[in-house]
Amino acid sequence: MAKGNVSLSVIRRLPRYHRFLRELSDNGIVRISSGDLSKRMGLTASQIRQDLNCFGGFGQQGYGYNVKDLYDEISKILGLGIPRKTVLIGAGNLGRAVTQHMDFSARGFQLIGMFDTNPSLIGQKIGGVEIYDSSLIGEFCEKHHPAVAILCIPKEAAYELAAVLISHGIKGFWNFSHYDLTIDYDGIAVENVHLGDSLSTLCYRIHELECPNGEQRLNEQPPN
Repeated sequence: MAKGNVSLSVIRRLPRYHRFLRELSDNGIVRISSGDLSKRMGLTASQIRQDLNCFGGFGQQGYGYNVKDLYDEISKILGLGIPRKTVLIGAGNLGRAVTQHMDFSARGFQLIGMFDTNPSLIGQKIGGVEIYDSSLIGEFCEKHHPAVAILCIPKEAAYELAAVLISHGIKGFWNFSHYDLTIDYDGIAVENVHLGDSLSTLCYRIHELECPNGEQRLNEQPPN
């Protein structure tokens, strides 16, 4: 399982492979060729083989891939078997939605605490995880040693809070704050989540379908 200098585009496809392979296994499919997998995923068979070859050879010519074995190997590559203690900062609407709808344990994370500045939220529990006062973050980190922080906070609060969390041992951020922490903190793993960017990308793709030659509609006006 050699990782080497794998491109970010390949790394971002790994969770998709993992998800599709899980669905195949759940449906009782034991093996699959790169060609069949490519049709299900909307990729080329060549792309799939190239991606997987970045981590070693998993398939057999004339046989394809053993679904369970490949699923297990990608689980190891993604590090899903090592539960990483995680805290969530910001227990408002977004933080609650993330907590309630994300299966952290299936993705290699263990949510052990939530924090907020709103006194009415302190002491409540979401999915069995307690919400603490944000002033206790440092003390909590020193006691429980989380490695990951989920930031569901305003952009203006992210820079200062990230510095505090890093000083207490946080090594990675799932960042919804719209502040790009990689600008300031080299060597820290950051996954920035911009829902608005995703929606704008959808807008572009719809526009591309409506105007395949790139022409601008005469009556089209930009938003105010």
